[in-house]
Amino acid sequence: MSDEGRLVAGRYRLVERIGQGGMGTVWRAQDEVLDRQVALKRLHAHPHLAHDELATLYERTRREARSAGRIAHPHVVVVHDVVDDEGLPCIVMEYVPSVTLADLLKGGRTLPPEEAARIGLGMIAALRAAHAADVLHRDVKPGNVLLAAEGRVVLTDFGIALTTGTSTLTKTGEMVGSIDYMAPERMRGRTPGPASDLWALGATLYQAVEGRPPFRKDTAVETAYAIAVDPLPPMKQAGALEPLIDALLVKEPGERPNAEQTERALRIVRDGGPAAVTVSTAMVRAWHGSGSKNGLGDGYGDGEAAGTAAAGATRLAPEPPTPTRADADPGRAGGGRRGRGGKRRRPVRVAVAVTVVAAAVAGGLYYVTQRDGRDGAQASGSATPSYTPPPVPQGFHLVSDKGLGVSFPVPDGWTAVKTTSEQVSYTDKTRLVELTIGTVEPAGPNPMAHFKSIEANTKVNYSTYRKLRMEKTSFRGLPAAVWEFTFQGRARAFRAIDLGFGQEGGREYDLYLSAPDARWDTYRPVFDKVRAGFTTTAS
Repeated sequence: MSDEGRLVAGRYRLVERIGQGGMGTVWRAQDEVLDRQVALKRLHAHPHLAHDELATLYERTRREARSAGRIAHPHVVVVHDVVDDEGLPCIVMEYVPSVTLADLLKGGRTLPPEEAARIGLGMIAALRAAHAADVLHRDVKPGNVLLAAEGRVVLTDFGIALTTGTSTLTKTGEMVGSIDYMAPERMRGRTPGPASDLWALGATLYQAVEGRPPFRKDTAVETAYAIAVDPLPPMKQAGALEPLIDALLVKEPGERPNAEQTERALRIVRDGGPAAVTVSTAMVRAWHGSGSKNGLGDGYGDGEAAGTAAAGATRLAPEPPTPTRADADPGRAGGGRRGRGGKRRRPVRVAVAVTVVAAAVAGGLYYVTQRDGRDGAQASGSATPSYTPPPVPQGFHLVSDKGLGVSFPVPDGWTAVKTTSEQVSYTDKTRLVELTIGTVEPAGPNPMAHFKSIEANTKVNYSTYRKLRMEKTSFRGLPAAVWEFTFQGRARAFRAIDLGFGQEGGREYDLYLSAPDARWDTYRPVFDKVRAGFTTTAS
């Protein structure tokens, strides 16, 4: 017998069934009190559950739905009411004429990275609003992303999946939601948090650009195992989104970017441009090794402070498009994004190196960042308030960056090419030489550990990398590390030096210079002069 036309709770007239899944059936209904269309989700009966289990399930459903009803945001489906129908909870929501992202991706279809980033921006805005209200989604997936008129992106089913879904595994009630988008910590029995929703966002973005969920296997159990332990399958079509997706899908929740960082990176990718790629990778470097726990309310207003890594990252080859680049060899740029043998580049930062080489070269900005934040040799920097820098060298001028809180000498004629809240870069007229100053808070215990982690991945992912030295040092009384290396650009060999230093828990600074190896003797003194003249504005 059809339920069409039936009145629920004396108010909602069922008009048309518009969806059905493991948790329940969704109807388009008419609210006869307010004369408006609504979406009514009626939960399925669960005859396999005992009476007390059902009572708990339904009560938690009502409570979660009421919590979700507190969220008022244009990217969140509004929850209007929670009612009972023949003993089954019904969630009454805003009716949004739309198609789902799952509909759009059927049959392995994909989206351009920029469009996936646009949709992701709507999703992350919804998640930020929910997390601010202490509501976790727990079932972020393409099927819960509504794509409405005029480009509106709406996330639905907030706070409901945990308590109303049926398990996709073997034990009823043990785990709910859609297995393909469940974070590793859920597979391990840990309590989910905001970072779990962000992992699901990463899995959704992966499917949007690659055409399949990242860890899908033949069975639910195999999929769960892959999510918990397998390395992320390489991406082929993610473009500038790859560093962000890679960071979101890290196994440990504390190493993922937080919601604010994710939103910034998505906006950069959506807006496009080669410079945008480098900025997003710089963010990724800062995310990893952060130790940020991404707890509710944690990290949503602290800029890039989630990472203990320095913001200025190692760049493998800034070689922009110039008339002399006809001899460039782009074949090196895309070389192995991931090591063979299934080994994942440890906390993803280093992947940035290869990723950016590949993605940025396409945009004409051969700029690979791959560090988590420190730079070898003695950068100037944080330092002691008593430090007095030498006079500005001849042929240099002093620049100050209020956002970074630093001052340092720059050669005359060099221009700023990239400026963000975390770093500033300068290049010479040839655009083959790059100087970058970066900072991030809080600083880690010692930049050396970051360098080693990044280098381990670099060896796997960037075959032309060659270490010259990496060693602990100190800089103006602060823990520091210096790292020098070479790598092959599209048309020539490059050499770089990176110095990172800072006080643990405070601010970490990063000084980096790369230049053609054949002219290293000419440009290495630039680094030394910048280091010597570097001061913080508090110094």
